[in-house]
Amino acid sequence: MTPLRAALDRYVNMQRGFGYKFTSAEHLLIDFVAFMDAQGEAIITNKLAIDWATGAAGPASWPSRLGTVRSFARHLSCTEPRTDIPPAGIVRSTPRPAPYIYTELEIAGLLDAMRALTPATRLRRWTYHYLFGLLAVTGLRVGEALRLKRDDVDLDTGILTIRETKFGKSRIVPISPSTVAALNDYVTRRNARRCRSAGLHFFTGEHGGQLYHQNIHLVFCAVSRQLGLRPGSGGGPRIHDLRHSFAVNMLLRWYRAGEDVEQLLPVLSTYLGHSHTRDTYWYLSACPELMEHAVHRLETRWEGVS
Repeated sequence: MTPLRAALDRYVNMQRGFGYKFTSAEHLLIDFVAFMDAQGEAIITNKLAIDWATGAAGPASWPSRLGTVRSFARHLSCTEPRTDIPPAGIVRSTPRPAPYIYTELEIAGLLDAMRALTPATRLRRWTYHYLFGLLAVTGLRVGEALRLKRDDVDLDTGILTIRETKFGKSRIVPISPSTVAALNDYVTRRNARRCRSAGLHFFTGEHGGQLYHQNIHLVFCAVSRQLGLRPGSGGGPRIHDLRHSFAVNMLLRWYRAGEDVEQLLPVLSTYLGHSHTRDTYWYLSACPELMEHAVHRLETRWEGVS
């Protein structure tokens, strides 16, 4: 093991000691250290960091790749002063894509199309129907829903326990009585199949096995094209936009009801599992109607003090 790889192992252990999962960053840094080793280099320089960050994947990922190395380099510089810390902004960032906000009719059409998947005798159509329904009404990340274990879904109390989240923290998500009823129907249909691996994943394949994100994505793309939501050439609404739609519609309901959205934003942030409230504030600028409501609220506040 090279000294740089040993330093990486210590860095990863430190990050996990702080409570971060750090899985994606670890994979990136392992690749970066392998790149450094292949170059016969042991000290991070700006050129090496930039060459690695821009030498693979698409430009949209370059800033995050370089940012991961920057954090590692900052850590190393405490014990190795020759380490370069790549300047922020040296690789151009791409704008965060605007979310697609599904209409209620589009979501209903998506769920109907999932339920119509063939063959009609298989569990698959019900699995996709209820999985996408849960994403739409809770704003869960698709990975969080796929990782739900049967013990994580308490239909007696209407509580989901979300584990292995994006930031390594667990959270509790309450669900409505109608969602409880829908999931109970899925449980009945799933258990009638005598699926293997009882007690493991809540949403399962035909024989009780785990569902995988890539398969979910393929079915979603096919159904979306069938409904005219996505062009045949690619692009268009994503599964993750169901999460965006949930968040935006929740904020809109609060604004329309005259609620103090600024006070409620931390509640939504916790519900969604955001690590920072600023991630939830992004929705205010991502949706024109939300921005209009926010500006109006600000103007009203200033009128009251002028």
